[in-house]
Amino acid sequence: MKLFAVVAAGLILTACDDAYAAGHSAEPLLAENGMSLYTFDKDKKNTSVCYDACAVKWPPYLVDQGAGAKDGLKKIKRKDGAMQWAKDGAPLYFWQGDKAPGDTSGDGVGGVWHLAH
Repeated sequence: MKLFAVVAAGLILTACDDAYAAGHSAEPLLAENGMSLYTFDKDKKNTSVCYDACAVKWPPYLVDQGAGAKDGLKKIKRKDGAMQWAKDGAPLYFWQGDKAPGDTSGDGVGGVWHLAH
């Protein structure tokens, strides 16, 4: 009976991994400079709540003036008037702890910051 439970649990985990993979790219979303982009669980759809000290640690991925559309990304307006990129309604950020292109040290910080995909 214990072996059956272990096998069943393994099948469930495999199915969950496959379901996640179907909805998410395995590769993290990167800015033009190669730096990883992150989402924040406390944000609302198309609305950033990361300002002040938060935005120092997690700089928003701001839209350059005159920038055109980016595939899969949307421009949202921050309460400070700046425009920020968002993916699927989730505002995007950099992490101050990432030092080189491709670094992903911000993933999982505080249980609320995640690599964007």
